[in-house]
Amino acid sequence: MSTSASFPGPALQEDTEAAEQALRDILDSIRQTIVLLSPDGAVLYANRYVLEYTGFTMEEMLSGTFRAHFVHPDDVAGFQAERGRGLSRGLPFEVEYRVRRNDGQYRWSLIRYHPQCDEQGRILRWYATGTDIDDRRRAEERMRNENLALREDIDRSSMFEEIVGSSAALRRVLDQAAKVAKTDSTVVILGETGTGKELVARAIHRMSSRSSRAFIRVNCAAIPPSLIASELFGHEKGAFTGALQRRLGRFEAADGGTIFLDEIGDLPPETQIALLRVLQEREIERVGSSHPITVDVRVLAATNRDLDALAASGAFRQDLYFRLNVFPIRIPPLRERVDDIPVLVEYLVERYARSTGKSIRHINKRTLELLQAYAWPGNVRELQNVIERAVVLCEGETFVIDESWLKVCPPQASGPQVTTLAQGEKALIEAALVETQGRISGPRGAAVKLGIPRQTLESKIKALRIQKPS
Repeated sequence: MSTSASFPGPALQEDTEAAEQALRDILDSIRQTIVLLSPDGAVLYANRYVLEYTGFTMEEMLSGTFRAHFVHPDDVAGFQAERGRGLSRGLPFEVEYRVRRNDGQYRWSLIRYHPQCDEQGRILRWYATGTDIDDRRRAEERMRNENLALREDIDRSSMFEEIVGSSAALRRVLDQAAKVAKTDSTVVILGETGTGKELVARAIHRMSSRSSRAFIRVNCAAIPPSLIASELFGHEKGAFTGALQRRLGRFEAADGGTIFLDEIGDLPPETQIALLRVLQEREIERVGSSHPITVDVRVLAATNRDLDALAASGAFRQDLYFRLNVFPIRIPPLRERVDDIPVLVEYLVERYARSTGKSIRHINKRTLELLQAYAWPGNVRELQNVIERAVVLCEGETFVIDESWLKVCPPQASGPQVTTLAQGEKALIEAALVETQGRISGPRGAAVKLGIPRQTLESKIKALRIQKPS
């Protein structure tokens, strides 16, 4: 190793060769890369561990040519820019980049730069110390990948109950969602309460190119008509009583992402006009302002109401309806997904048993038949509530429900009555089977007469223990 390098500065007494040699010996005894730099960043000395780690000679280190082979090609530009900024500020700084080890392998290293100054604050030299952090960086990268995989797994499972299943009706919905997600088309999601319209909207957002941006949900039915415009488009200070400062609306919050307008059928007429402008011109105006603001937002809407009928009656603007109805998706009610009920029940039982610390290993066969026979006016949300209640009350390893829970209360002209849905349905199905002479499928079968799928009718016949007429 060459010893021609000297240590400038009065503190090291350059005219004393013994002191210089003593300092080199100290630096060489440290098992960490240490490089001494001039105020402008030129190498003055590198300790023995630097030469061992890199495989370079002292002459190569002093010439400065080593950097072209020492720093990973992908990191050179960033390293030089960061190093230059740090040296110009004259304050301690650090950079992370990949360096080439003597075996040719590139490893991540953390380099800390510390300036040594004289009494007037002038920089005499820099000390650059290096620490191998490759194992840490690889662990961080592995963790990021694992977290990404976990997030993807959560995304796949976070549709929860409403999208659990594999029935043909559900597969059609998911296939439509996957296709339209790749576009920026406006989507209106139709379905009864509790069918999972919001979860389908979230699935569309996650599969779209906007997935990294915001997903903003607005329940149009839950906001007072007098405040809905301010909520959607924001307002200026003093726009109305109580507007003490400017407020951004949901559309501005969703800029670059997706806004989900739930219960769009309840939107007041004056707000419908403003929404139409957003869809047509991609511009909004805050309440109290005439200055248009351009927004880049994908609109997804949902309703459990009949938009066709609302538009025909004048309660919903036809021009807005046509703008929204670019790609309609209808979510089937649970009664049209009878084949999915066993899977849903198993999923929900396991979920609530785990949350309550119970061990439920079996599902009563009769219970499953009853659940498949029930029409579920509240859809999956109602099924969820029934199963959660039953799990709370369950004392053994077999899941059962009380048949009396599955009741409907039809409108009555006189005295109060409670009729189980099973009883009412059984009479209707038996009458239809008698009229069709026991035929279930086909254009003249009982399923068509009752307006339900054949599989649904067969499940109900089995669950209600109906004897088909011979």
